[in-house]
Amino acid sequence: MTDVAGRTAFITGGANGIGLGIARAMAKAGAKIALADLDAEALEAAKRDLGATAQVETVVLDVRDREGFARAADDVEAQLGPVSLLFNNAGVAGAAPAARMGFAMWDWGMGVNLGGVINGVETFLSRMVQRGEGGHIVNTASGAGLAPTASGVLYTTAKYAVVGMAEALDLELKPFGIGVSVLCPGPVATDIVRRSQKAQPAGGKPQSEDQQRVTEERLEAATAMLQQGVPADRVGEMVLDAILNNRLYIHTDRIMAGLITARQQALLAAMPAKP
Repeated sequence: MTDVAGRTAFITGGANGIGLGIARAMAKAGAKIALADLDAEALEAAKRDLGATAQVETVVLDVRDREGFARAADDVEAQLGPVSLLFNNAGVAGAAPAARMGFAMWDWGMGVNLGGVINGVETFLSRMVQRGEGGHIVNTASGAGLAPTASGVLYTTAKYAVVGMAEALDLELKPFGIGVSVLCPGPVATDIVRRSQKAQPAGGKPQSEDQQRVTEERLEAATAMLQQGVPADRVGEMVLDAILNNRLYIHTDRIMAGLITARQQALLAAMPAKP
């Protein structure tokens, strides 16, 4: 894509963190901005922030709500025009060790991190194809979607699926002039851990005091690590550059290089020997 100016961008999880960083980059480049998020107060603040440089609309949306997604699409396109830049960015980082997950946690994490991406694509892709004006879809995954990390089985499962979905979409959508990118960030300076902890469902299997202490220590360590990461606005600039140059993969750093190499080598080593 040579330019995003004048196009309408729909960004889930757009009121905070990476989503807001993407919104700022798109606004500076001349796009019209639709922000979707569950945090109504943060949406209003983001609209004030972006309103000086772009036309902005906001919608309170749970990305697991398919009917809500359809209503949001209709409302946004009535106000801003056809959406041709789709950012399936909403995500959560809360979880528990695999042995203590419980179905409620699985449903929540997969519903947001994978289901939200599916719902965004299902809502907007057919509209984009029918209009024949091209566009671009960016799905936010994670470095944890490229090789196993300490991010936990729930997060890793969802993010692997998001990466695979983007790769398959990229193959299928080329004839329609619709580009696809998958954002696989390493540490980014956001408060996603805190917000996810507040949002995740109660339940799961009980933890001992020692287990609870270890969990809290890990959360504190993850929060501290993220604060040393790439600024969200810089990530937004990387995303814009990938769209303009039609690149599939977006990395924010090289933190996953060794793990990706090891995984690739293990996969190849497991293949049968040549006959």
